[in-house]
Amino acid sequence: MKAAWYETTGPARAVLRVGEVPTPAPGPADVRVRVATSGVNPSDTKRRAGWLGLEMSHRRVIPHSDGAGVIDSVGRDVDAGRIGERVWLWNAGGGERALGTAAEYVVLPADQAAPLPAGVDPSVGAGLGVPGCTAHYAVLGDGPVGGQRLLVQGGAGAVGQLAVQLATLSGAEVLATVSGPEKGEVARGAGARAVIDYRREDVVERVMEETAGRGVDRVIEVDLAANLEIDVRVLVPNGTIASYSSTSDPSPRIDYYPLAFKDLRVHFVQGYLLPPPARREAIRDLGMWLSAGQLEVPIGARFDLDHIAEAHEALESGRVSGQIVVDIG
Repeated sequence: MKAAWYETTGPARAVLRVGEVPTPAPGPADVRVRVATSGVNPSDTKRRAGWLGLEMSHRRVIPHSDGAGVIDSVGRDVDAGRIGERVWLWNAGGGERALGTAAEYVVLPADQAAPLPAGVDPSVGAGLGVPGCTAHYAVLGDGPVGGQRLLVQGGAGAVGQLAVQLATLSGAEVLATVSGPEKGEVARGAGARAVIDYRREDVVERVMEETAGRGVDRVIEVDLAANLEIDVRVLVPNGTIASYSSTSDPSPRIDYYPLAFKDLRVHFVQGYLLPPPARREAIRDLGMWLSAGQLEVPIGARFDLDHIAEAHEALESGRVSGQIVVDIG
């Protein structure tokens, strides 16, 4: 089968290769999926780059954990009726698994292939595993949000756009920060009632203005180190920060008492490690809203497999709003 891989960490163009590798066969509890589209996430590019000294777990790694396609083969313990089923995939690669979705075929445990609703394009399915489940857990992992006010930091990113939508669909009022007018339109289109350009405006001042001085109940945080002080100031007592990244500084300084005096909770969200009940709820809700036509997974850029290095570079540039995908078929 045709696939992309790397055998050492480093810059995308220096280490990514595309060629032929053996086609995998499913184990007893596995399915094999003929991949149509593969999703690219920050975790994929960070692993490939060796970010924070990350070491390779295998001699050769086929990247990407997200994707969508059609089941073409199953293991002996899996219902053969699943053959031909359209599915989206989560946690296909990474950790102990070296065979991700940047290939014509991928093998993974059967429960990690979720049904893709009829009529939904595979490129949408390729944005559900990390961005979709991360957004769902960040928004709803600490309880219902109906009637609450949420601030989504980075509301135009792949996770941010979905967080805005999921919070709105769940009955919350959403404010979002963005880095410019174009991204402001993206966040507003996702359902944000108010959009704040953090490069031109005082975020705390605008949040308080938009909430009549009350503040917000929760913050969905894209960069904890960069925004923690703001988050603490805009949160109401007993509020929550659900942070899924801290890229600007992996070792942020926590000033204890400003958080303690408001009895704030910081929830460190890891999209690959959702508790099983939270994963089931995410799969259920994402499928329900997609089937109803209420949820969009915006595709910011797409590439073919031969240009996978360009896809990684596009994500690393930070200039793309929405999910970046690699078309395999």
